[in-house]
Amino acid sequence: MYPSLEAQGERLLVDAARVGDEGAIAELYNRYFPRVYRYMLVRTGNVGDAEDLTEEVFIRVLDALERFEWRQVPFSAWLFRIAHNAVVSHQRRDGARGRFSPLSPSLPVNTQGPEEAVEARLALDEVMEVTRNLPEAQRKVIALRFGAGLSVAETARALGKSGGNVKVIQHKAIVKLRELLVDKRPEGDEEKA
Repeated sequence: MYPSLEAQGERLLVDAARVGDEGAIAELYNRYFPRVYRYMLVRTGNVGDAEDLTEEVFIRVLDALERFEWRQVPFSAWLFRIAHNAVVSHQRRDGARGRFSPLSPSLPVNTQGPEEAVEARLALDEVMEVTRNLPEAQRKVIALRFGAGLSVAETARALGKSGGNVKVIQHKAIVKLRELLVDKRPEGDEEKA
């Protein structure tokens, strides 16, 4: 089986970055920054921490890039393993599961108008807040799958789990999130979660 054109392109890009090609380094940064930032935001629930940790991840990636080896693992899995390690270290230092702060108004939310933007922002803040109540394994999977946009296979590689295990954890997390969101609804709010 041959690697996809996308995988071949990523490999060429990473190989160029490994030898110091500044354009390739910038392209990797531009390609992965939004995904790493969203992952950090979901994991920490705090805009400032997410920004700091994302910066830290890319510094670590640059420091380790020349030692990166292709071993049947995509670059994204390696990158998100570094991101995972950074957030775990941060949480150990802070001794917290993450402090929640409302999301930055500058974060894009796809909406039609100002009222929808406010509603979407409030809903996103609510989801971010209840995500903190998930068990650690579920928070990790949700952050990688939906925060970073990784596939099941990429998430499995980043966490060292099987794809089936990731799917089970994801399902349990979604069920738990739904329960938590329904429990947060005010009395008499019959709208479904």
